[in-house]
Amino acid sequence: QVQLVESGGGLVQAGGSLRLSCAASGRTLSNYAMGWFRQAPGKEREIVAAISRGGGHTNYADSMKGRFTISRDKANNAVDLQMNSLKPDDTAVYYCAARQPLYSITTYSRSDDYDYWGQGTQVTVSS
Repeated sequence: QVQLVESGGGLVQAGGSLRLSCAASGRTLSNYAMGWFRQAPGKEREIVAAISRGGGHTNYADSMKGRFTISRDKANNAVDLQMNSLKPDDTAVYYCAARQPLYSITTYSRSDDYDYWGQGTQVTVSS
């Protein structure tokens, strides 16, 4: 069982930055493919970014490319999401997710692909 805990959310003005972190207990996250998702009120959960087990492959939703960066923090058994140039449309609850991958280079972009989820952290971007 992997228990994921997100942190780093909060209120930020448009154009600002936040860094989210997803930490785990009970398992080493480097054994899992990871993803960040978000869900805004009234909308479906959507992929933000994904990273392979090995960390060498990443995937981003088109609207996040160039603004968000997913990375592994092996020293802290965590996966981070650096978010820059934030917009009001980025307001949502952000979730991290994990699964054991078929291959070390594979990234997963569908929520149904993941087995473990955190409780989410709220990100609010004011205009």
